[in-house]
Amino acid sequence: MATQPVTSAVDDTSFFGHPKGLRTLFFTEMWERFSYYGMRAILILFMTAQLMNGGLGMDKTTAGAVYGIVTASAYLMSLPGGWVADRILGQRKAVLYGGVIIAIGNALLAAPMTWTFYLGLGLICVGTGLLKTNASTMVGALYAPGDKRRDAGFSVYYMGINLGAFLAPLVIGYVGQTISWRLAFLCVTVGMTAGVVQYVLTQGHLGGAGAAPVTPAGPAEKKQFAMGLACLLGVPLLIGVLQVFGVTSWSASTIADGFSLLLVTCFLGIFAALWTACKEPQERKNIAVIFCLFIASALFWSLFEQAGSTLNLFADEKTDNRVFGFAYPSSWFQSMNSIWLIASAPLFSLLWLRMGDKEPSVPAKFALGLLFVGLGFLVLVIPAGAADAGLKVAPVWLTITYFLHTIGELCLSPVGLSAMTKLAPARFGGVIMGVFFLSISTGNFIGGRLAGFYESMKLEQLFLYVALFGIAAAAILTAFVKPLARLTGGSR
Repeated sequence: MATQPVTSAVDDTSFFGHPKGLRTLFFTEMWERFSYYGMRAILILFMTAQLMNGGLGMDKTTAGAVYGIVTASAYLMSLPGGWVADRILGQRKAVLYGGVIIAIGNALLAAPMTWTFYLGLGLICVGTGLLKTNASTMVGALYAPGDKRRDAGFSVYYMGINLGAFLAPLVIGYVGQTISWRLAFLCVTVGMTAGVVQYVLTQGHLGGAGAAPVTPAGPAEKKQFAMGLACLLGVPLLIGVLQVFGVTSWSASTIADGFSLLLVTCFLGIFAALWTACKEPQERKNIAVIFCLFIASALFWSLFEQAGSTLNLFADEKTDNRVFGFAYPSSWFQSMNSIWLIASAPLFSLLWLRMGDKEPSVPAKFALGLLFVGLGFLVLVIPAGAADAGLKVAPVWLTITYFLHTIGELCLSPVGLSAMTKLAPARFGGVIMGVFFLSISTGNFIGGRLAGFYESMKLEQLFLYVALFGIAAAAILTAFVKPLARLTGGSR
């Protein structure tokens, strides 16, 4: 049974000219992003803080490995999360269950036991996979076919995402770094709970959007789902029990190595299956282009997502976080991206429109994204040298870096999803969309692992190597812009 649009969608203009259901999803996603970015803003700081200061006392290599696994898993879970919604729960229930699971996960982070911390992180990843992609899907279902408000509705919805991402580091970062890490996680719990409560109270405004599975699973698929769920929950639980009782003594880095094998297996398996299933020459050409864009996207996010790891540590330890005598928490830098994004997104939309036929192609925009994220790290090379000498650097350097990174994001991220929908064979649309999220997951994981070099290398060298890597990747992709365009028949 396919998801039906709200029957009164054309006449419903209750929320700034949009359906009331958009308000429900706006605040649900706002609180979910508040939860995620609040946790992300302080996670590596909490893990590396000394025990006497309420932290976990981890070394930066271990903390980076944990951070990479968590941020990667949050996106990786969108693959099974979308399938579960489409075949078992329906998007509406998936969003509700996801929100509840996230709230429970954050509450467990506030508990004083180590095992509850890891269990909480796992639940947050599962809940995010259920909520994030399915809430976005329901936004589209609020509008009747041909409704011209659809694109504007997504713009309003993404403002909710950026609002949550902007507020979370300011609130949660302040509470965590100046009062208590555990209290900060409780604040995140309260926020996500508020999002769930408003979702339950106002879900009637969603009409038929997401009310039932798009293609209900048969008995065999339900059995496969049960087996998959058992593995998803059982394997991490088994590893945890073995660790607690001393049967195994795997380090976080060892587990991260195993996780990297999982990502590679997923990546190769999906593309091998797509290549085998696509018999038409043009379909295979499109798959080849998607493969190249996947690599570029993963590389971009591996640099960009160091905002929560190496750049977060740099802000905390090497930056003079004072303005006009006011000392502010280092985690506040995590709001920079949202500030620049809100300010710059309309300008970029206007720029692409003004360029007309001269607008860069998708591969060219991906190359620009890699270039700007590399330049962002290049800006930090000189101040990193001063930091290596024991000096505190001015906050303006990180401000410039986040500005350049935001330009890179605006070049790559908005067009990424659009490119996937254009290039994907119709029967594999959902899978290809999952592939794009897999690239983000891979990038998040690599970015977390790079934090392990924060202590073992001079920061000047680390940032220079990262910058040159991004710029070199941009140059290589630029060389393939025209060949990639030819593969897609000249499509932009």
